[in-house]
Amino acid sequence: MTRFFCSLLLCAGAALVWAVPLHAQTFSETQRGEIEGIVKAYLIAHPEVIQEVMTEIEKRQADAEAEKHKEGVKQYSKVLFYSPRQVTLGNPNGDVTMVEFFDYNCGFCKRALSDMVALLHDDPRLKIVLKELPVLGPESIEAARVAVAVRMEDPSGKKYLSFHQQLLGGRGPVGKERALMAALDQGLNLAALERDMASDEVRATIAENIKLASAVGISGTPGYVIGNNLLLGAVGITALRARIAAARGQRMN
Repeated sequence: MTRFFCSLLLCAGAALVWAVPLHAQTFSETQRGEIEGIVKAYLIAHPEVIQEVMTEIEKRQADAEAEKHKEGVKQYSKVLFYSPRQVTLGNPNGDVTMVEFFDYNCGFCKRALSDMVALLHDDPRLKIVLKELPVLGPESIEAARVAVAVRMEDPSGKKYLSFHQQLLGGRGPVGKERALMAALDQGLNLAALERDMASDEVRATIAENIKLASAVGISGTPGYVIGNNLLLGAVGITALRARIAAARGQRMN
């Protein structure tokens, strides 16, 4: 029997001593003292097992969280991958979809921009979905409102992509004014953008994205959903490609 499982048995024994109700007590005070002494002596002799137990507990908690996230992706898959309010780039009929939640004031999102662009150019079978998730304050919300308006004025997504790259590729904070300037640089009409920004569609889009992010376990940016798996943070293009390949493999099996 491994030391880890010995430690679990000892801990379980100690827990059992304290967990049995008084009216159903089966250990005498002497027996309880002996069990506690054995557990204490073992842990003093092998303190490293406490870390082993904690590591195993953390692993099981992480596995449970990952399973919970997968269930969230499954439950909301239709709106997550096919919402009419999202921006779709790449192959609209791609065999794998990568969803990215982002904030225009997120430094890690700026760092991850080149990953998305490289995948867009290098993988003709990939569908990329962009969802605004303004979590970094009022300026982020204003920038997201402009972004949704750009999407409404540009169903093709081509101008949105240029707008997106201009904002994430630049330095400094991004708010309404800077976002509007980037939109005008794409040849979009200011009056139309301002009309769209005041619409229910913009409010509904941002609310939908916030709800989706919460449902699948994304609380910060960037956050990715690829297949039924979640990746949090600027994980890098190698990790993204590996998860895309894994998703393709699952589809083939």
